[in-house]
Amino acid sequence: MNTFERLESQVRSYSRSFPVVFVRAKGPFLWDEEGVQYLDFFAGAGTMNYGHNNPLVSQALIEYIQKDGILHSLDKYTAAKRDFLEAVDERILRPRKLKYRVQFCGPTGTNAVEAALKLARKVRGRRGVVAFTNAYHGHSLGALSVTGNVRYKNPFSGCGGDVTFMPYDGYLGKDLNTAEILLRYLDDPSSGVGVPAAVILETIQAEGGINVASVAWLKEIEQICHDFNILLIVDDIQVGNGRSGHFFSFERAGIVPDLVVLSKAIGGGMPLSLLLINPDIDIWNPGEHTGTFRGNNLAFVAGATLLNHYWQSSSFAEGVRTKAELLRRLAQELADRSPHVIKEIRGLGMIVGIVTASGDVARKISREAFQRGLIAETAGSEGQVVKLLPPLVTDEEILRKGMSIISDSVDAVASVPAVQLTKSE
Repeated sequence: MNTFERLESQVRSYSRSFPVVFVRAKGPFLWDEEGVQYLDFFAGAGTMNYGHNNPLVSQALIEYIQKDGILHSLDKYTAAKRDFLEAVDERILRPRKLKYRVQFCGPTGTNAVEAALKLARKVRGRRGVVAFTNAYHGHSLGALSVTGNVRYKNPFSGCGGDVTFMPYDGYLGKDLNTAEILLRYLDDPSSGVGVPAAVILETIQAEGGINVASVAWLKEIEQICHDFNILLIVDDIQVGNGRSGHFFSFERAGIVPDLVVLSKAIGGGMPLSLLLINPDIDIWNPGEHTGTFRGNNLAFVAGATLLNHYWQSSSFAEGVRTKAELLRRLAQELADRSPHVIKEIRGLGMIVGIVTASGDVARKISREAFQRGLIAETAGSEGQVVKLLPPLVTDEEILRKGMSIISDSVDAVASVPAVQLTKSE
């Protein structure tokens, strides 16, 4: 690995946690160049919902490339884009009675967050934005300004002057409704918080520690937005695309955001980033927000293939919810027998958070799991949560195998005296 250490920037991160050279991937598995197999409970931070090298995608891409299909097109019309848009409309929007226009942004989710913030400010003619504690929306300046964790923020970057952070659901304890705090601030002309252009939130905070907002809280936030003429932006980058057990994570609450950000799994492993826009606020001037790689035709092919296969009926989502119940039960059983290591199990659908005693404990569990052949990252404000994100297509036998590895890893860490688990290394 000398080549990477010699030539790649110090900014690299995941390679430090999983220091091998990967050469092959299939379904829920990765292999390194020594031939060692790893079960992937990371899945590209939720990008590989349909598994690595999904055969449907591989075949569609091979056929498209062999017939010299368009690769790069900016925002010109292509047959691949048309197929993708029709798949989004037929498989996702119309069955849910949703009416959105689709804006293709730069290749990553943070680009679509930037577009959402920019459009919201243009529509409402205000600069302010409300975000929430433990939020994560990306690392470019606008997206970073609405991201909560200060460790990502360079004090010289100049971001965040128009953003107010409010407590997320449960941040101040289960008995305090934080939506009422936001309402109080907006109702009081002397609070120092003006009416913003937008409220941006994740219905499940993934990087923030697998914090799941309640249905009641989400409904209250939506009502506040309506009452004050504020646009509601839902960031569904990591927990959309079926991860929650529904295609959109907000479906369970029955809310309809004005703007929805999608990326990661929507492109089937190919870079793709979308902003779904309520048609009433689609007031962009032509070319007002652009990007060289906003027309990734390989991603259109992959995305359309997956949508047309997995989302033609409700059976795929039902299967995700069934497997989610298994994951949650196995995780809770593990927590029940290791209470001095595991404090809580969080999650919804096939995103599970194992909350540990400290960031050191979570990192030790992650390292132990990696040595045993499973990849799982950490999350939370102090990295204290082991985050499980297996591909949605993983079968129950493999899920059980993965949870067995996690269990063995927790047991290895639990063998350390309890007093050491609460201290830094």
